[in-house]
Amino acid sequence: MKKITIIALFLVSVALTRAQILQPVKWSYGSKMISKTEAMVFIKATIDQGWHTYSQSVPDGGPIKTTFTFPASDKYELVGQTSEPKPISKFEKVFNMNVAFFEHSVVFQQKIKLKGPGPVEIKGSLEFMTCNDQKCLPPSDIDFTITVK
Repeated sequence: MKKITIIALFLVSVALTRAQILQPVKWSYGSKMISKTEAMVFIKATIDQGWHTYSQSVPDGGPIKTTFTFPASDKYELVGQTSEPKPISKFEKVFNMNVAFFEHSVVFQQKIKLKGPGPVEIKGSLEFMTCNDQKCLPPSDIDFTITVK
């Protein structure tokens, strides 16, 4: 019985070592003061070769678009919507429509107005989906905190 347990544990450890979670998009964050009371928050996606992630403006019936959520705060307020550079637009057979997406990297920007002195922590979350020419991964939700000094 002891040998069977040891063999089973060995096989499980080998399987866990070989299993890798596929994460073709890595997120990073930053901020910059642009005046005494305003800052720009940067949310960067670095995308592995062959993969892409979707724009914030994808029609219904398509892939999950990238969305940002910033809960209300007494320390800051959002100024406008989260902006993005011009995406690539291409017909994707799997969705039977033109979709807008980014490859390699993309930086999203959100302007904020501070309601008092810093530093201020900007908390939020994002949802995104990533695909390559062969498959799409399930949508992911990520929480983030960005310090504005």
